[in-house]
Amino acid sequence: MAKRGGESKMNGDSGAAPGAAFRTEEDRALDLSLRPRTLDEFVGQVRPRQILGMSIEAARKRGEVLDHVLFSGPPGLGKTSLAHIIARELGVSIRVTAGPAIERAGDLAAIVANLEEGDVLFIDEIHRLARVVEEILYPAMEDFRLNIVVGKGPGAHLMPLAVKPFTLVGATTRAGLLSAPLRDRFGQHYHLDFYGREELAEIVCRSARLLGMRIDNEGASELASRSRGTPRIVNRLLRRVRDYAEVHDAAIVDRRIALEALALLDIDACGFDRMDRAILGAIIDMFDGGPVGVESLAAAVGEEPDTIEEVYEPYLLQEGFIARTARGRMATQRAYTHLGRTRRGALL
Repeated sequence: MAKRGGESKMNGDSGAAPGAAFRTEEDRALDLSLRPRTLDEFVGQVRPRQILGMSIEAARKRGEVLDHVLFSGPPGLGKTSLAHIIARELGVSIRVTAGPAIERAGDLAAIVANLEEGDVLFIDEIHRLARVVEEILYPAMEDFRLNIVVGKGPGAHLMPLAVKPFTLVGATTRAGLLSAPLRDRFGQHYHLDFYGREELAEIVCRSARLLGMRIDNEGASELASRSRGTPRIVNRLLRRVRDYAEVHDAAIVDRRIALEALALLDIDACGFDRMDRAILGAIIDMFDGGPVGVESLAAAVGEEPDTIEEVYEPYLLQEGFIARTARGRMATQRAYTHLGRTRRGALL
């Protein structure tokens, strides 16, 4: 297997997930510079990282391609970083694309046909692949061949075309939307969970070093506690806090500087921003605490339903601020308390 040092080949749209409005071009560039480059540098997700490292080492020793890998979980937890790390650890190139960018079966066939042996094909938002495109993937993943349709009408026939063995790495925020045939063809499936405060504080300290800024443990802990369990968010907050510290001539980011900057950014003690509070407030004030469907909720707060489901809802669910029922979303007592509301009919 040729060693090519993790060269990245970009293909088409990068497939930014909903919620990308939070990220400027500067943020994207800095995201790349702050991303871990090896499994040893990657913080958190301990069990998936250990198993993945074992699989990569075993594939290298056998001289075989790595089994196809599926990463699922909310945005910002490291799925893209891990895809690049896989390619780098294997010493191969990576081709990057996204489900919505592959509109026709021929688009995917052209990408797969141009992969070198052992290359990694990373498809972000893989749950958004068209069904006709998925069908091209099945034989490519299982038997490393493409079934090309030659001709039209009754005279059309399939012509198999061999492709070089490759590893498909898929990323999804909505694993339940993957078709069973596609999901079953992945030899490895890792669900990434929200990070703990200690892990996020470690990420803050590492990123601060890379950015050339000083931050103490209390400042790092404050940022970690308000980042919704998400490395992408904690790095974004760190960059804004760095701006605040520079403007105010603060030599080091301590807890006071962190709190002042976060107050300016309107990030509360739970890490909620204006939209988080708007979602909770709408459920309570406009829909009497729920239940309410995601379409109605999205219309009430002026946000896309997919963004609510993929970006905001997972953390609100995990932290117990909303509950999801068959009839829709409901605000919990914790949401009422956080917003200073009283349940209708509750005893005062």
